[in-house]
Amino acid sequence: MKNRFICAEEVAQELSVSKPYAYKLIRQLNEELKEKGFITISGRVNRQYFYERLYGTGNPQGDTTMSYKAGQE
Repeated sequence: MKNRFICAEEVAQELSVSKPYAYKLIRQLNEELKEKGFITISGRVNRQYFYERLYGTGNPQGDTTMSYKAGQE
């Protein structure tokens, strides 16, 4: 299982940006999470939240297809 948090090095690699910019992005995402009442870890951000905010999905492949439960349309 992957770590629940993504660090600045991984963010920089994922987005092809510098490490300082990755830290800036993590700070921004952590501020959003704090405003929602979540506890955050400096220099890391929740991996699922990262993918949701960047790609609109919690899936690292960016798959935005919807899945429905039986009986719901």
